[in-house]
Amino acid sequence: MDQNNLISRRALVQSSFFGLITASIPSVLFAQKMDSIASTAAQTPALFHRYPAIDDAIVAEVVGVSHFNLDRLRELVNRRIDLAKANWDWGFGDWESAIGAASHVGRRDIVEFLISKGARPDIFTYAMLGSFAAVKAMIAATPGIQSTYGPHGISLLQHVKNGLESDTVLSSQKEDYKKLLHYLEELGDADPRPQHAAMSDPEMEKYLGDYKYGDEPNEGFSIKINSRKFLSLGKIGKSGGSLYRKSDNLFSYNGISSLEIFFTIENEKVLSLEIREPDLILLAKKIS
Repeated sequence: MDQNNLISRRALVQSSFFGLITASIPSVLFAQKMDSIASTAAQTPALFHRYPAIDDAIVAEVVGVSHFNLDRLRELVNRRIDLAKANWDWGFGDWESAIGAASHVGRRDIVEFLISKGARPDIFTYAMLGSFAAVKAMIAATPGIQSTYGPHGISLLQHVKNGLESDTVLSSQKEDYKKLLHYLEELGDADPRPQHAAMSDPEMEKYLGDYKYGDEPNEGFSIKINSRKFLSLGKIGKSGGSLYRKSDNLFSYNGISSLEIFFTIENEKVLSLEIREPDLILLAKKIS
């Protein structure tokens, strides 16, 4: 065989062999990469259905413990500092922030921790802290703000009282609280209360129980009596916001003006409740 042809054939075979290897390297690397992605995906936990929004359960816990549990709150917020600004809708637009929760129960220590982590105080927070100058300046800047409700329909004046009752208030701070109380009482409209016709325990008894509007276990409401001696409405099996009686069998929820709750009664027996929102009417039948 011609030596030149032999060299050419060897070169062709070598070229083809190395070409095959070269062509296969990207495919091998791609396959390895896909295997790695698949393995990682298999290890990724199920994501919250509104991800990248933070899971509702975490937000609800942060706002919930901000009422009473500083140690647990520290664990949650120190792990993810932005949770200091968490807000939660307890139902029908009864929005409450973590700092709002601590404010209306008079927890100065929790409020101070949340502020140190970036929480945004509002007029209700400053009222609970007895900050006379801050509250007065806010009212001067926004006349009428003193008559708005805080979370759960709690008034500005009540926030001051709750703060003053806290065990952490120093004697040196009480003078500002007294000045603030006097100032708000003089305004005359800093303690609005939702319309409510009081009811005795026997009157409330007939409303108590569970109401269902769907077949799923959580599709319903429970009517209970809360610690304030109001009827309350919450998700089935749970406590919820206070019901304020506007007239016979007609209630508002935590003083929220955009909805009403009406109970149908026959022969002194409650048959159902009806949630009346601007864009929804929901009927739930009493089952117990």
